[in-house]
Amino acid sequence: MRTLLVSTYELGHQPLNLASPAAALAAAGHEVRCVDLAVEELDPAAVDWADVVAFSVPMHTATRLAVQAAAVIRGRRPELPLCAYGLYAGAAPGFDAALAGEYEPALVDWVGRGGGPVAARVELGRHHPAVPRREGLPELSRYARLLPDGTGAEGGVLAGYAEASHGCVHRCRHCPVPVVYDGRIRTVPVETVMADVDRQVEMGARHITFGDPDFLNGPHHARRMARAFHQRHPDLTFDVTTKVEHVLRHRDLLAELAASGLLFVVSAFESVDDRVLERLAKGHTAADAATATELLRAHGIEVRPSLLPFTPWTTVAGVVDLLDFVISHDLVANVDPVQYSIRLLLPPGSLLLDDPEVGAVLGPYDPVALSHPWRSPHPGVDELQAELAQVVEAGGEADAVDVFPEIHAVVARRAAALGRPGPRPLPPRGPGRRAPRLSEAWFCCAEPTKVQLATAGGRGHP
Repeated sequence: MRTLLVSTYELGHQPLNLASPAAALAAAGHEVRCVDLAVEELDPAAVDWADVVAFSVPMHTATRLAVQAAAVIRGRRPELPLCAYGLYAGAAPGFDAALAGEYEPALVDWVGRGGGPVAARVELGRHHPAVPRREGLPELSRYARLLPDGTGAEGGVLAGYAEASHGCVHRCRHCPVPVVYDGRIRTVPVETVMADVDRQVEMGARHITFGDPDFLNGPHHARRMARAFHQRHPDLTFDVTTKVEHVLRHRDLLAELAASGLLFVVSAFESVDDRVLERLAKGHTAADAATATELLRAHGIEVRPSLLPFTPWTTVAGVVDLLDFVISHDLVANVDPVQYSIRLLLPPGSLLLDDPEVGAVLGPYDPVALSHPWRSPHPGVDELQAELAQVVEAGGEADAVDVFPEIHAVVARRAAALGRPGPRPLPPRGPGRRAPRLSEAWFCCAEPTKVQLATAGGRGHP
């Protein structure tokens, strides 16, 4: 079968969720073409060529964009079977099939049967994934780069992307991963991952993002992966995502990870309000986040916090506290501006939908936003979030240090309007700390930008 695989957004990375199923489908004897609408236009000739089309939907932003692009394809060829696969497949309307979890075997089966309607499926069986097939994907130069000093002054370093595991052993209540994996992980063999890394290094990558939901879910697997990575590519650097509690629990691994090339860690701090953290079942406190920051820096590793500042429990005072935390721990350069505007998403199946306090502010499901809307019960919070969202979208990919003063001013004005203290004074401008980062500053749980929605048929990476 002639299969067209489509990605709309993978956080600025060359899409692993095209390369991996492409290898599985090719091994089963199917013809495969790939298109990444984050950097390419959708070629009508490719749509006409295809017998089936499958969309990668690993995150909220990608799913919103995939629904729009699928409608374009439906308009051209209404009879063409369409599939959504990935973490958000169950939330993607208008597809003939929805395959979540360890989707490759089910996708191969769906294509082999010629597509067509099937019930939504979550696959968690163990299988032996093929080495991802990156031939035919856009060059790495079209994707996000590593900015070692955080500024991009030297143009950046080509960056690749790999995953050493899928799923997560935790059940954070706001996260889409436990909805599908229910506290389980599936590791990818070290040699399979390293073969993919080797290929990307041949393509010019000098830095690799390990995009597992949590790289330290399996600490022994993580250690083996880091050792193999450093043995094969001693001059390369990498970054990982891991929870605050894993930084604390596995602090004995930090020195070895740093020596193996770990440059920075993305960690879901979410909030500095311990009540909110408890409601989200995060497993850490604000004090733990501060300790994790100090531990990582003691080993020469920077932290890049991801945040969830707007929840039904958020107050304007809580946002002030968050900015105070960022300033006091010298994290201004470490936090991408979009993080200050993230609003809790409540897609179908969210573990928070049964929370009575969430139910009290919940609206009916919005099939366009793919989420249940909610309104804050606290004065000024919804208005603050909307204003911050405008600031960060207007800022684009500007340096966090340059955008933070406007974020600070917005929060200070909203606090003053409520007769409350604003955040502590801005740190002095100057060289300051610079934290390594990737040039793509958007986020998987952010709403798509107006530009992304307007160009869902394809756009170039800045």
